[in-house]
Amino acid sequence: MGYPGDQQPPRQPPPSPFTPPPGRRGSSPYGNASPYGDTAQRPYGDRPYDPVESPHAAPSYENPYGNPYGNPLDQPENPGGEPSRARREEIAEGSPYAGLRRDRTGQTGETAAVPPAAEPPRPETAWDPYAPAPLWRRPIVLGGALLAMIGALFLGLWVAARSEKPPPPRVHPTPTTVVPETPKGKYGYAGSRTTDKMPLTIKEIFGAKKFAKSGRSYVMTVRRKEKSCDDGVTGESIKKALKAGRCTQLIRASFAGAKGTIIGTVGVANLRTSAHAKKVTSAGGGGERKDYLKPLPGTDDATKQLGGAGEAYAGGWAYGHYAVLLWFQFKDGHKPTKAELKRLYQAASDITDKTVFPALEHRSLTGRRD
Repeated sequence: MGYPGDQQPPRQPPPSPFTPPPGRRGSSPYGNASPYGDTAQRPYGDRPYDPVESPHAAPSYENPYGNPYGNPLDQPENPGGEPSRARREEIAEGSPYAGLRRDRTGQTGETAAVPPAAEPPRPETAWDPYAPAPLWRRPIVLGGALLAMIGALFLGLWVAARSEKPPPPRVHPTPTTVVPETPKGKYGYAGSRTTDKMPLTIKEIFGAKKFAKSGRSYVMTVRRKEKSCDDGVTGESIKKALKAGRCTQLIRASFAGAKGTIIGTVGVANLRTSAHAKKVTSAGGGGERKDYLKPLPGTDDATKQLGGAGEAYAGGWAYGHYAVLLWFQFKDGHKPTKAELKRLYQAASDITDKTVFPALEHRSLTGRRD
């Protein structure tokens, strides 16, 4: 038996047994008999001959080249039958291509991979305008979610505010007020005209026209500022004291009690020092007084009697560099008894406590008028 690599002479067709008659196109030159012998033989394997597929008999001849790689699976184990499964496995184990069995898709492997079945397409749902909205799109659900978000926001802010520590308190500097040093002494700034330079005014010391103290009422009827300090006093001693003290002002005012039985005049002199004020208030004192403040008559029925005939209480007090001079009497001018002198003195104290002394005390603390 030869192999494909051997050199063989070319195959010649078999001689024709007869010559076809002329004139017949399409008829077989070989007649009805097959030039290849018995058609029952199967020269190409187990495929049966189909006379319908081929009207001519299949030629029967042997392969001159042999079949060195013939398929042993086609050789039946028993004549006229298929090889058994054990025989097939035995032959497959001995084949040089064992293990390279191919699956249906043409890929090598021991088992054929079956592709998964495709999922059938889902049918589309038609839109229904009257169908109820989903739960998450309903107004009550959306409103509840919005309220929950707002509540969570406020809760977070409240927790943050509670946890935040308050800032430390600011320490503000204490304002310091520069207060000038008050002059030493009982009367402060009012102790000397050097520290109390502002002149007196009528309104400052005699501003109230009606007032009362401890149930006792008084009324001011007249007031006046003298051009010269000598014009408001009587007596040589007191005039000398005013001159020595460099008096610059003398202001007088007259008052009457509610019943009009007690009347009087108050005067304030502005001197240089406290010592000069004391000399003015003590001038002509002791026994019957000849140096005193002139009474200032008014136009009313009570105070127009000031300076007439009769007896009166005359005197004065020093307050710093100011001399407060007094003249008080009864309306009819009679000589007062000891008890009546106390009444006159009480009226003088009530009137000065409501007029003169508040103004002078303010000057002693500040060195200026209101």
